[in-house]
Amino acid sequence: MSHYEQMPARGPQTSIVWPILVLVLLAVFFIDRLWQRIPGTGRDPSAQPLPVTPRGDLAEDEKATIAIFKNASPSVVHITNLAVRQDRFSLDLLQIPQGTGSGFIWGQRDGDSRHVVTNFHVIKGGDAASVTLADHSTWKARVVGTYPDKDLAVLFIDAGKDRLPPLDIGTSNDLQVGQKVFAIGNPFGLDRSLSTGVISALGREIESVTRRAIKDVIQTDAAINPGNSGGPLLDSQGRLIGVNTAIASPSGAWSGIGFAIPVDEVNRVVPKLIRDGKIIRPGLGIGIVPDRIAQGLGVKGVLFAHVQPGSAAEKAGLRPTTIDENDQIKVGDIIVGIDDKTIEKAGDLLAALENRNVGDTITVTVRRNREEVKLKLTLQALD
Repeated sequence: MSHYEQMPARGPQTSIVWPILVLVLLAVFFIDRLWQRIPGTGRDPSAQPLPVTPRGDLAEDEKATIAIFKNASPSVVHITNLAVRQDRFSLDLLQIPQGTGSGFIWGQRDGDSRHVVTNFHVIKGGDAASVTLADHSTWKARVVGTYPDKDLAVLFIDAGKDRLPPLDIGTSNDLQVGQKVFAIGNPFGLDRSLSTGVISALGREIESVTRRAIKDVIQTDAAINPGNSGGPLLDSQGRLIGVNTAIASPSGAWSGIGFAIPVDEVNRVVPKLIRDGKIIRPGLGIGIVPDRIAQGLGVKGVLFAHVQPGSAAEKAGLRPTTIDENDQIKVGDIIVGIDDKTIEKAGDLLAALENRNVGDTITVTVRRNREEVKLKLTLQALD
């Protein structure tokens, strides 16, 4: 008997399978073509792209918005905050991106503008930063100076003047609720984006990264998202009126309320950072007693427990609060006024001195033995 068995011959059933299969496919094809022509199916084999309706001219406000973005966007930059980390295997030092934000070119159009203004919190905690310009070139940035109390920072990049068109500077002292504003930045790391809105409130107060209050902040409903921080807020003339810095949102994304540091404050702080690398704050030369202790003593005003030797306070004759040999508190002078401003707590005193300069002469009103005494004092530099 052979090891191989003969294959059985194809029967009549097998020989008719292929013709039937071909007929079924043809039937499906013709049914599909017929189905396309049956009314109500929604399919039309002759469908073509529709003709384009001419747009006509843009509205005047659209033209204005386009012009603002076209003129201002080259001045807006993308900032990457870098942290230096050591590779576990090669032991090489690597720069790892740890956050991004926005910024803008600062300077005069006829000058050499190589400074970039942004928020302090955009570069906080980083070891280095890089700046990407509108032409997509990237430059190493050097921190010139920071002012965390106002959430502002200035960077320097060694790029050519033709790459760095600065923004026109406006003012924030005549802003009005309801006027149009435009925010440009890099939300979520996306390339320059424009959002529009209005000023929805003025005189707001937000908290900086140092827990100090930033006063007279602009509130806007222009969309400001993570990544917009440090970017410019512009008016309808394309002038800088604020630096976008924060949003009020439980989710961390825009929910209709954003805040910007007013440009008048920016224009006061930035030149000082460029000149000195820091803000040299004027002061009295005293050690302020915490508000909670003063309030516990029933004091309305600012107590101070120390006067620096040779300080402006000592020269003016201010008397500190002391503790005697019996551990009894002997309340000294209570600061209740600086020039025409009423002082009720330490924050009021700091705010009253904020726009002053070292060397300015002020009038300090103190309550001394239930009487008010006015003293002239020349502000000194604080360390």
